[in-house]
Amino acid sequence: MRGGVVNAFGFLKSDKRLLRAEPDFRPMARLLQVNWLYVLLVCLLAGVGYIALYSAGGGSAKPFAGPQIVRFGFGLVMMIAVALVSPRILRLVSVPMYLLSIALLGLVLRMGHVGKGAERWINLAGMQFQPSEFAKIGLVLMLATWFHRIGNERMGNPLRLVIPAILTLLPVVLVLKEPNLGTATIIGVIGATLFFAAGMRLWQIVILVAPTPFLGKFIYGHLHDYQKARIDTFLHPEHDPLGAGYNIIQSKIALGSGGMWGEGYLHGSQGQLNFLPEKQTDFIFTMIGEEWGFAGGIAVIGLLIVLTLGATLIAMRSRNQFGRLLGLGIAMDFFLYCAVNLSMVMGAIPVGGVPLPLISYGGSAMLTMMFGFGLLMSAWVHRNERDPGFEDEDD
Repeated sequence: MRGGVVNAFGFLKSDKRLLRAEPDFRPMARLLQVNWLYVLLVCLLAGVGYIALYSAGGGSAKPFAGPQIVRFGFGLVMMIAVALVSPRILRLVSVPMYLLSIALLGLVLRMGHVGKGAERWINLAGMQFQPSEFAKIGLVLMLATWFHRIGNERMGNPLRLVIPAILTLLPVVLVLKEPNLGTATIIGVIGATLFFAAGMRLWQIVILVAPTPFLGKFIYGHLHDYQKARIDTFLHPEHDPLGAGYNIIQSKIALGSGGMWGEGYLHGSQGQLNFLPEKQTDFIFTMIGEEWGFAGGIAVIGLLIVLTLGATLIAMRSRNQFGRLLGLGIAMDFFLYCAVNLSMVMGAIPVGGVPLPLISYGGSAMLTMMFGFGLLMSAWVHRNERDPGFEDEDD
């Protein structure tokens, strides 16, 4: 591989040789090495989601809490199964998964389901699926595999960054065309995080970031009308209290009415009387704040922080580049989910339609996040594995 442009699919041959060399998978031994404390915390977060969705359903498991817990059960099994998969196998499937995610994003633009002014879903076997969620996982796998292959010492060559930059920009552009500015931004930040974690040089980062302040006016001029309305509403929600500003005003009222200890479970006035829109999805944390108060909201935020830090520590414990980047990508995905949603419902940023992971109602975000946690557990289970001489192989 020395002295030439990196072959985008060259790592497949190397991984196949390594896979043949070590066929012993030992699933039961791997199962015992799963970080069960982290799995317990994930279950605890899903339990918070069930309780909140039960309240959002008016004190009933239907229509939100029941289907959500079924999805979580399926996702939990998937998470454990993925945790047992060797990183070598994950690297082998990274290219097909990435290409599949791009194909699904293209399919959305041709025959996707339109909801609330955006075309973000496709129907698969009678169920709605949001490919942009899957695209985040596909990108994390692809970039982790790529940077694992080229190694840190080769990051100083700008040519090594051209292909991963294209791999990152492609899903960003396709998601922007849906349009879905919030998710496109998250995908871009995840990609940038992996570039930095892979050893991108400081001068490269400066060159990449320098034009950003000058792009603001250009980007704003190309936003859709509803996206501009969200920014204007964020700055001046009182200008249209019964229209575009209604959601965020009701969210602030609900959070404020919760006080320190909340109005009581199933007794939140804004949520139970249906003044709060999208209370089962985007604004589920507002219901928690109203019924459980500041104390309950801080407890939930604390749990989210513990899960984020835990994911980061799991990533840093990996002794191979692939595991570190894979874990950091999933940790950043989870963090951005939480940060954007919480900032949105508190009025700190414009409303963007980003759910709170494992708490908000929805199948695509739930299952892709559980798959991501499975990848994180795989990085933990196989954290001590090394590929001797892997980065030094010639093409």
